[in-house]
Amino acid sequence: MIRKLYAAAGLALSCLVLAAPAAAQDGPAFDLVVRAPDPLRELLERNLELRRYREVSDLDDAEVARLVVVAEKDARELLATQGYFKPEVRIVREAGARTTLVITVEPGPRTTVGEFRIDFEGDIARSTEPEAVAQREAIREGWDLPAGRAFTQAGWDRAKSDATKQLLARRYPAGRISYSLADIDAATGTARLGLRLDSGALFRLGPLRVTGMERYDPVLVPRLARLPVGMVYDQEKIVQAQLRLAGSGYFDSAFIYVDPQSDPDNADVQVTVREAPLQKVVLGVGFTTDGGPRASVEHTHNRLPGIGWRAVTKLQAERKNPFAQTEWIAIPGEDGWRWAVLARGERLDDDRIVTHSQRLRAGRFQNEDRIDRNVYVQYERASVQNPRDVALTPQETGDGSAVSVNYVWTGRYFDNLQLPTSGYGVGFEFGAGVTLGSVNEPFQRTVLRGLVYRPLGSGTLKLRAEAGAVFAKANAPIPATQLFRTGGDTTVRGYKFLDIGVPLDDGLVGPGRYLGVASVEWQKPIVRRGQPTQFDHVVFIDSGAVADKVGDLRPKFGVGTGVRWRSPLGPVEASIAYGVQPREFRLHFTAGFVF
Repeated sequence: MIRKLYAAAGLALSCLVLAAPAAAQDGPAFDLVVRAPDPLRELLERNLELRRYREVSDLDDAEVARLVVVAEKDARELLATQGYFKPEVRIVREAGARTTLVITVEPGPRTTVGEFRIDFEGDIARSTEPEAVAQREAIREGWDLPAGRAFTQAGWDRAKSDATKQLLARRYPAGRISYSLADIDAATGTARLGLRLDSGALFRLGPLRVTGMERYDPVLVPRLARLPVGMVYDQEKIVQAQLRLAGSGYFDSAFIYVDPQSDPDNADVQVTVREAPLQKVVLGVGFTTDGGPRASVEHTHNRLPGIGWRAVTKLQAERKNPFAQTEWIAIPGEDGWRWAVLARGERLDDDRIVTHSQRLRAGRFQNEDRIDRNVYVQYERASVQNPRDVALTPQETGDGSAVSVNYVWTGRYFDNLQLPTSGYGVGFEFGAGVTLGSVNEPFQRTVLRGLVYRPLGSGTLKLRAEAGAVFAKANAPIPATQLFRTGGDTTVRGYKFLDIGVPLDDGLVGPGRYLGVASVEWQKPIVRRGQPTQFDHVVFIDSGAVADKVGDLRPKFGVGTGVRWRSPLGPVEASIAYGVQPREFRLHFTAGFVF
């Protein structure tokens, strides 16, 4: 009642000020001083209701006395939210030119959690399935207020919220808190916590109910979403399904909602999509330290007449690596596999030799949440020229053509596929083929790749490695596109683009049959005002080697440092590296995460 009275008085006072501006010069009715340990002092100064009445300049002594009584209760309630239930609060009124209210607080011992108990009811309590047992244990082990932890109201609310989120994330979208209690014993300074979670029934997905489909084949949504009827509810898989739909190129947006009020055995799955245009053209400009400035134009047709496939055609103008490419992709089958054909022509200029190559590919691929598979037949041709007119053999330069059968497998097990900080990725390529032309020789090509992120101290350790080999007779003219060279922004920093290869006459560098690349990098967040920013400082050592014989592999090293920005679209990095063998510094820019 007192607060309402003075709120009204404050309103009346503001009207009086408008009528007589001179009265506003009297200043606040009283000064307020809080004496308490940090951060409690800031909490009280910011949130005490008493502060609201300082601007009421006509308070009399009786009104101030009543406000002091209310302020003491208010201060105790604020301190209780931080776990202080037996504080000593003294409010002293000091006379002077203007009345000063001094609030002195001795918070006393902070209440800690004595014990906590989490119980369950519903299907999660009865189920003996390993997934349900693991979910119960994960909720208990992940509890954020264990015994001995300081009790706060915010911490209590957060712990309940986190436990509920873990319940809702898998199997039980209709879960809720059925009971919670924080029993505070102020005498002993302990809190006894109790929480009961009601999971409700186990939810299994029913058929997808799709809205927004007009332009494209209706089978696209279920085949891209991969949420089969009868699947146990999993929030992460539903989010991944949304991302697949939105990133497929067929939809500008996608939203999936499972109704927790529907039949748990046949849950209503509502999918709302907004279709992308049938055709679109994207113009691009950019710059890389490897290739310099570039411009590109990309045309997408999402439903080719007659076959219904998706066609993506791209032209890129760049000094070192211009190319033209078109790829046609079928809609996925029920098993997730898709047919695809590709044609590509490019020119590669490394400032020493120029390689013109053409490639035709046909096969099938399957992209799952973490694993990609690709099987294809490929014809390729490479025509190599060197402006210095050095006499080189096709085996040295990679001038030749071939047909091959290839299998590519990639597994990504990172905590975040866009900005990973832990986890690992592995991949391999296996191909076998035969050279064409005057010399027909079989060959086999294998590539192994690995990438590991591990927390280390206050940062993250990144380990990267790649090894490749082409096995064939010495006289086999293997196309350069099947051989190896390395160096540049994304491989061995400190070196020019594809600068590491097999040394040839007159300072030229050719492709080799064996490859080894390794990198060690440490990333540490840059801290400002005690808080980590979206920028990381990185230091690294890269190494790479290419040769025609395993015994001739001689690694070349690059060392450097840089800054990485964790942007919403992925990492963007600028670094400076010193190439140990060429004894020169190079600047490198990279954007995005690809494995």
